[in-house]
Amino acid sequence: MKTKAFIITVMVSILSLNLSAQEGIFTERHGGTLNLGVGIGGYGYYDHTSPVFNVNYEFGVARNFTLAPFATIYSYADANYRETVIPVGVKGTIYLDQLLRAGSNWDFYTAGSLGFSLVTTTWDANYPGDRTYYHEAGPLYLDFHLGTEYHLSRNLGIFLDLSTAVSTIGIAIH
Repeated sequence: MKTKAFIITVMVSILSLNLSAQEGIFTERHGGTLNLGVGIGGYGYYDHTSPVFNVNYEFGVARNFTLAPFATIYSYADANYRETVIPVGVKGTIYLDQLLRAGSNWDFYTAGSLGFSLVTTTWDANYPGDRTYYHEAGPLYLDFHLGTEYHLSRNLGIFLDLSTAVSTIGIAIH
């Protein structure tokens, strides 16, 4: 009996959250946004953080959900080699504005990125050492994000995107 009451309570809670989201204060859809960011990161390819440039364009899929093709680039060099990593893929974003009752100037989100990484490694021609210690990470790119955007105007915002691979700060052009 307790299990049935718990299941009914959960179902009613989910239904009421869904209904309140449909009738909420915020009626705008997300999407149609070009995001340009710079930051630091490194996705399992070397043990150093590097400067990062990221670009994505969000398409609205549902009221609080977007998909954004993305490309990121970062590079690292030392005395023996240079490595450049270019992850490309799609970022899916769920906006939490209604859930958090954020003001109209704020967006809060969680996201996940899935894609692959193009990796180029160039060794110094005169490097006499052992190259077998170097193990390139697999081409699968997977990243989880938490972020926020503050809208400076209807067409421009600034964002902070913290993630498991690359974290960026940048501008959002709506």
